[in-house]
Amino acid sequence: MPECHSLRLHSKNPDVPTSKMSLRTRTGFYRQDINKTVWNVPERYRDLVQVGTGAYGTVCSATDRKTGVQVAIKKLHRPFQTRLFAKRAYRELRLLKHMKHENVIGLFDVFTAEISLDRFQDFYLVMPFMGTDLGKLMKMEKLSEDRVQFLVYQILRGLKHEFIRLICLDLRQDLKPGNLAVNQNCELKILDFGLARQADSEMTGYVVTRWYRAPEVILNWMHYSQTVDIWSVGCIMAEMLLGRPLFKGNDHLDQLREIMKITGTPSQDFIMKLQSQDAKNYIRSLPKVPKKDLHSIFFKASPDGKQNSCWTLAIFYL
Repeated sequence: MPECHSLRLHSKNPDVPTSKMSLRTRTGFYRQDINKTVWNVPERYRDLVQVGTGAYGTVCSATDRKTGVQVAIKKLHRPFQTRLFAKRAYRELRLLKHMKHENVIGLFDVFTAEISLDRFQDFYLVMPFMGTDLGKLMKMEKLSEDRVQFLVYQILRGLKHEFIRLICLDLRQDLKPGNLAVNQNCELKILDFGLARQADSEMTGYVVTRWYRAPEVILNWMHYSQTVDIWSVGCIMAEMLLGRPLFKGNDHLDQLREIMKITGTPSQDFIMKLQSQDAKNYIRSLPKVPKKDLHSIFFKASPDGKQNSCWTLAIFYL
């Protein structure tokens, strides 16, 4: 099994301010302030270090003293502040509970320090600690072809899982390097299925998502199936091999133009499937662009300039 040698999983992070311990709260729990955020966690979880924060919550690594395993604990930001926040929190909890696949993030534990419903304001999710994501890993080093194959294999295994396929189609999950967690053994898990529905509307124009979207998804022009996920896998694999995003548009329309520079003008069959007449007219108004030879794009970036199974596979997906 390939290893991701550049990863270093530490229980301590010198860049994170020292946490302050205070009085205990609920029996069996302790209180800790981490970067101005109060955490109330069970005694079994120690050595909390903040490893990430985002729009939906903050994540700390911790050591589970009961198992000796390093875990990730996620505290959601104000999960019950609004009806929308509550739905999002419920959706994430429900989906994580049912994720039973080694290539999809699952749930170890869920807890709250509150002892009454009146005071129930926060809860925490305990998940496997992976260390980094594919986007960060690609920035750290150039991935060897055997690791690229192993990572793509795991992405496809996760997507093949029947329950995951249904979630993808229902929630419009966006596959991107930042949603693919990787540990030091190059084991990969797909993240954030529960947040996809909100992310689709709240992060309109979000660059890192847009680069991996299929043409039919970019402007929501037609009904689509799991083939859009295969497009995303191809884009991710191409980036691992090339060391840069394959399609790097500045906005949705520019993204479409970047795609057409390589794939050429869409066929009439594709255009006829579009439901919007405006979309059809827009595509037909664009200058005709010939399709590029994908072999030349990938083989120029190949270390030895030769064809191999990994590069051929990337061309197949695209």
